[in-house]
Amino acid sequence: MTDQIPQDAQTEIEAAAFRKLVRHLREHTEVQNIDLMNLAFFCRNCLSKWYRAEASERGFDLSDPQAREIIYGMPYEEWKANYQTDAKQDMKGHQH
Repeated sequence: MTDQIPQDAQTEIEAAAFRKLVRHLREHTEVQNIDLMNLAFFCRNCLSKWYRAEASERGFDLSDPQAREIIYGMPYEEWKANYQTDAKQDMKGHQH
C-alpha cells in the first residue's frame, strides 16, 4: 500500500502521525508512564530516547532533558510534579 505513496509524502504522513501521538500523550496526563510500560512496553521516556537517538544519527545533539521536553511539552521535572502520581514513583528507574 505504501508503495503507492511517494517517499516524501510518506515521510510527511509519518511525521504528522508522530506529532499526533505526542499531542495525544500530552493531553492525556492521567495516563501514567508505568501504565504505558505495563500495557504497551514503551512510555513517554522511551519515546524521548528514541527521538534523541534519531536526532543524534542526523548530527543533532540533544540532551536527555531537551528530548524529554520535546515529548512532554514542558520540563520533565515539572510534568512529574504536576501529573505523576505518588503510587507510580517506581517508574523512575525503569529500563529502556
